[in-house]
Amino acid sequence: MGMRICPFKSQNMSNNSRATHDGLEISTAQAVQAQAAGLTPEAFMNPILLKPRHDRSSEIVLNGRVFAPTTQNYHAFTQNEGITAVRQALRHIQAHFEAVIIEGAGSPAEINLNAWEIVNMRIAREANVPVLLAADVDRGGSLASVVGTLELLGSDRERVKGIIFNKFRGDIELFRPAVEWTESYTGIKVIGVVPFMQGVRISGEDSMNLHGTSGGSIHIGIINFPGISNFSDFDAFTHEPDVSLTYIDGSTSIKAFHELDAVILPGTKNTFAALEWLRDSGLREMIRHFKGYIFGICGGLQILGGELLDPELCDNAGVIRASGLGLLPVSTVFSGDKITRQVSGTYQGENISGYEIHYGRSEYHYGEEFSPLFSNDGITSRDFRLAGTYLHGIFSNDKFRSSWLNNIRRQKNYGEHFTNTANDNSFDALADMLAQSLDTDFILSLIRREDTTLLPA
Repeated sequence: MGMRICPFKSQNMSNNSRATHDGLEISTAQAVQAQAAGLTPEAFMNPILLKPRHDRSSEIVLNGRVFAPTTQNYHAFTQNEGITAVRQALRHIQAHFEAVIIEGAGSPAEINLNAWEIVNMRIAREANVPVLLAADVDRGGSLASVVGTLELLGSDRERVKGIIFNKFRGDIELFRPAVEWTESYTGIKVIGVVPFMQGVRISGEDSMNLHGTSGGSIHIGIINFPGISNFSDFDAFTHEPDVSLTYIDGSTSIKAFHELDAVILPGTKNTFAALEWLRDSGLREMIRHFKGYIFGICGGLQILGGELLDPELCDNAGVIRASGLGLLPVSTVFSGDKITRQVSGTYQGENISGYEIHYGRSEYHYGEEFSPLFSNDGITSRDFRLAGTYLHGIFSNDKFRSSWLNNIRRQKNYGEHFTNTANDNSFDALADMLAQSLDTDFILSLIRREDTTLLPA
């Protein structure tokens, strides 16, 4: 519509992140939203990123850089450095954009968090904006969720100007009585019911979005580490109709594992803990004896290597030295400096790009059997059966992904082919569906209000 919109989420909790052009770190969700808005992802779009290490511990990334390796007194942080960064980001956005779309997190009515939350209604007050409440019909209980949320919002209820029912399956006319009842009971306009959309290839925000694909004749297993990170690395495989993805954990049988054509070890927030999990689950030996293709990305690369040293205990596992799987001639030393950067290189004469987000620096021991994977990173065996890289997004490069898959296709006597993802229209398809399903004139009337000056700090 020609309006310059900025996406914003003050605080996101996810191990799915991206490196920005200036070497900072941002949640993948806000990076994708920036892409949808035709913008370059910037750290101010997500000033606080929490990256879970364990159930009760997260790394704090503030304005794109590590503020603290683990959370300690997070309540104090939110009311000091946290809210200060959020206010600065909102003021920057107000100065450079026509409007901001602010995403909350979870439920805005978690009353046990009200005193110190800085992502939901607190931010709606800070930014002085109206609120749209979205309910996920697909999960069930959406009517109770809407009514219960409004009952618990207190004075913030007045900010809620519209309700959206999302991911509806079936005949929408059967849901019409629910819409009418909701408007009558709450006094708030239902601005649309959005159908469940199939086939839209947009990166999921967190591990709740992890799911495999079926129907293909090439079977790839993704090791589902407890601290899996950057699983968006595998989104590009959804463009390959002959590929099936399976997420592998300790419940996978030895027989099913060895029927796979390839295994990929993804990134992980806890490399040393992931190594221990592989051992305890029995997957360590399954991988070591696997005869198909094996590929490691970031933490997966480190795990496929030999010795891992962590003299400063940066990995938060309390382990100084560990042995990897020994399949790649790679050694890794962890230090307190986190690497976040965008990377470009060449593969078979064509440009490839991606990004790095990791602790630890690895030394590649090349020789007769192993060589660089591409111009300035990674390692591969001569037959490409064993390979690894720090480059997240490596499989989003069509040339590389097609080349790697064609190795497997040749082995299985299948025809080779190249898949071009440049013409994916997922954003346009979703935008068209929203335009059909929502009262966009009403939404625009909210955006174009005159009373949108930020409240005083």
